Amino acid sequence: MAPPFETLAFPTLRTPSGNLPADAPVWNPQRPSSMPHHRYRPAHDRVALPLTDRTWPSRRLERAPLWVPVDLRDGNQALAEPMDTERKRRLFDLLVAMGFKEIEVGYPSASRTDFDFVRHLAGSGAVPDDVTVSVFTAARQDLIDRTVESIEGLPHAVVHLYTATAPVWRDVVLGRSRPEVDALIRDAATHLMRRAGERPDADVRFEFSPEVFNLTEPDFVLDICNGLTELWEASPDRPVIHNLPATVEIATPNVYADQIEYMHRHLARRDSVVLSVHPHNDRGTGVACAELAVLAGAQRVEGCLFGNGERTGNVDLVTLALNLYAQGVDPMVDFSDIDAVREVVEHCNRLPVHPRHPYGGELVHTAFSGTHQDAIAKGMAHHAKQAAESGVSAGQAPWAVPYLPIDPHDIGRTYEEVIRVNSQSGKGGIAHLLRTHHGLDLPRAMRQDFSRTVQEVTDGTGRELSHKELWELFRSTYITPAQDGTLTLESWSTSETGTGGHEFTCELRTGGQVRSCRGDGDGPLSALTDALRSAGVTVDVLRCTEHATATGPGSTAVAYTECRANGVTRWGSGRDTSVLAASVHAVMAAVNRTGAQA
Repeated sequence: MAPPFETLAFPTLRTPSGNLPADAPVWNPQRPSSMPHHRYRPAHDRVALPLTDRTWPSRRLERAPLWVPVDLRDGNQALAEPMDTERKRRLFDLLVAMGFKEIEVGYPSASRTDFDFVRHLAGSGAVPDDVTVSVFTAARQDLIDRTVESIEGLPHAVVHLYTATAPVWRDVVLGRSRPEVDALIRDAATHLMRRAGERPDADVRFEFSPEVFNLTEPDFVLDICNGLTELWEASPDRPVIHNLPATVEIATPNVYADQIEYMHRHLARRDSVVLSVHPHNDRGTGVACAELAVLAGAQRVEGCLFGNGERTGNVDLVTLALNLYAQGVDPMVDFSDIDAVREVVEHCNRLPVHPRHPYGGELVHTAFSGTHQDAIAKGMAHHAKQAAESGVSAGQAPWAVPYLPIDPHDIGRTYEEVIRVNSQSGKGGIAHLLRTHHGLDLPRAMRQDFSRTVQEVTDGTGRELSHKELWELFRSTYITPAQDGTLTLESWSTSETGTGGHEFTCELRTGGQVRSCRGDGDGPLSALTDALRSAGVTVDVLRCTEHATATGPGSTAVAYTECRANGVTRWGSGRDTSVLAASVHAVMAAVNRTGAQA
């Protein structure tokens, strides 16, 4: 027999085949690859890491730092098609509405578009009194002049000065020594202070970023920052911002945390300094870097919504803020309509947010796996019960539902898409959707029966089923056989014949003919099975349960019965405003599904 799949070759890959390391445990057969890993040096060989008595691991995140979105500058410069003024304004308005109080809006000396946008903000009244605008500039006098010109008329502004300080950047990009870089920064900072002093009525504060801080010698960064703190005459009511970027991630997050704690401990006039961080995501650990940096003493975090930025992106403020929220800490910004936030960001960036993005992705609260669905369904039911017993609404009760770290309702999501059904799904999730959207509370044994039917459909089609499609599949499988099977009731009635006795009479259509049947029993359904027996169909009702789909008179009842006939056991269901009628229909549906004939 031919193999079901063609064996594929990957000529550009070289399967590791070297000798096993001498210290490899028996359970790990991985072999050395031929990739030239020797070309790269670990962080500990590239930069001094003087902190040895770290204290950040024992701290807890108990309050939000000052969030500073840099979408309009750092995020914008990473776009293939940078934002125009209309898109920038839409994103700025979103950031204000969400509650951000310091927003980096551009690099006005780098492009006419950025300059014009800052001027638009200054002249349009778009900036609330309690929001500070930040603008970015390199350490060059003509660029500083252009930047200061752009913020004319803004009552509160931060001018963000930056220069790369790491050895590779000094040697390769700038071609300057440590003293020369120090002098360049000090000259630029002095010029900035002089130009800002020409506007005594404006609140202009200063920020400095030693670009590639995480690869710069700690003593060099410390000397530069302390010198600027003094030069800029920082005070507790007018602090300087020292922003320490992980411009290119090169180490595990604990290394960055050590670097931040070292600066936190040794910065001069610490009460006059706002210690800020700006992690990138080259190693995929930007969020962890930011969180550990806050533990280590950082008070301010620069990042972008959903993590847009150069290369692998800036740290993601959505994840950071909602990570705090999931720990019971107020994030101090509003994500109560996460889909509206995502829609604006996608429009302005013209980039999609990944469906698995934490908190904001389309599928992030969705479960396809049967075990996950079952746990979520049980957790939601338990949550509702606990809330009712406590006398509070479900939206105010403490949250503890498996697989859902926060209540999707809190960020504007409905439960519509929490459980979705495909070939990986199980009976618990299917039952949850039918109960939530269609009022059906399937008996436990019937759930397993229906899940097999669903599995056949999803395996055959390779796609997921909506709750509406699930209902249609349930209806065609368990309900309609009562009307379109080989045995159908043209008419029927029941009556009590005495204490504990019931009679069932009907007109039974079978094989194109209608015959009158009558049966007796100790209940309506046993009388029905006696009537069917008189027509040559032996039926045993093994289980029967029913419930209303809503409260109040006239609500629809649903019945489920498991019957054995013709040596075959099947489930059936019925719906009617009468519980008895629903039960009769359920029996007839089950009988027809067994294939019984009169």
